[in-house]
Amino acid sequence: MTEPVRRILLIKPSSLGDIVHAMPTLFALRERFPDAEVTWLVKRQWVSLVEVIKGVDHVCAVEQGLMGWLGRVPDLRAAGFDLVVDLQGLFRSGAMAWLTGCSRRVGFANAREGSPFFYTQRVAVPTGSMHAVDRYLLVTEALGAARPKEPRFEFIDRAEDRQAVETLLTAAGLAGVLPWVAMNVSARWETKRWPPQHFAEAADQLAEAGIPIVFMGGPAERPETRAVMARMRTKAVDLTGQTPVGLLPSLLRRAAVLVTNDSGPMHIAAAVGTPVVALFGPTDPVRTGPYGRGHVVLSNPVECRPCFRRECSRAVTLECLTGVTSEQVVRAVQQQLGRVGTSGSS
Repeated sequence: MTEPVRRILLIKPSSLGDIVHAMPTLFALRERFPDAEVTWLVKRQWVSLVEVIKGVDHVCAVEQGLMGWLGRVPDLRAAGFDLVVDLQGLFRSGAMAWLTGCSRRVGFANAREGSPFFYTQRVAVPTGSMHAVDRYLLVTEALGAARPKEPRFEFIDRAEDRQAVETLLTAAGLAGVLPWVAMNVSARWETKRWPPQHFAEAADQLAEAGIPIVFMGGPAERPETRAVMARMRTKAVDLTGQTPVGLLPSLLRRAAVLVTNDSGPMHIAAAVGTPVVALFGPTDPVRTGPYGRGHVVLSNPVECRPCFRRECSRAVTLECLTGVTSEQVVRAVQQQLGRVGTSGSS
């Protein structure tokens, strides 16, 4: 007879988009083990996002570096977990699952860096060509959960977050203004970034049509936003660096559309139901595109994509992205605005 599951540790420390992809797995685990408390292990930089994911009872924040991880081991061992689910699938996360002392540790059979060695149950992945959301849900199916017809993404809608976003928008002159379009012009890889001039052209065309543009992103992404705004002939609102990651769900609920590279905010927008127009170059939207119906993915279909490379060796650099025109993006945004209506998506 299987021992009851009272305490679950979910290991998904990064990155932003991957954390969002793991949300339906969290909800499926809660349905399978309704009496269990769930602790989510995450890197310190993403704690404020996990804190607004509905269904998380406790957050275990790990600091950078090996000692930051090992420093959490005593607390995790003391917690007495009945089940550890490792969705990260790297040596460090697999070892962390083992170091908890939990006797039931689940992860993917094809996980990297030898991490399957640490699992007591290894979940097979039938194909590499599946979305990360669906791949993570394989774990819950292996644990006896029914596959959800509609995977759940649910953030806590806190009044203080709504007020913080309202304050930002009011200061920017957008109080009560709908619709407005959010733009995220950065991405972790340079090869994922649509050129600044292209973003500027699209932003100008939309602004000249009377649609306000709001740039967003983290503090480290200010240079990319400045590079776009410096090429624009119209004005735009710049909120880059002004919104903590935990505030992004509330901010993106207010946007009518998000125009973005393949990035973490893209997944948050899709999770809160905001239509996305996404630019994809070396990565594969089948695996990591905006999840759900109604989003638009644009790319230039050169023969080498998706290559998953951080450097481009083509004669025409980043042709998979530079071949997408600003006019294509503007048409896609107008299509999305027509779908949600002129009252916006909030």
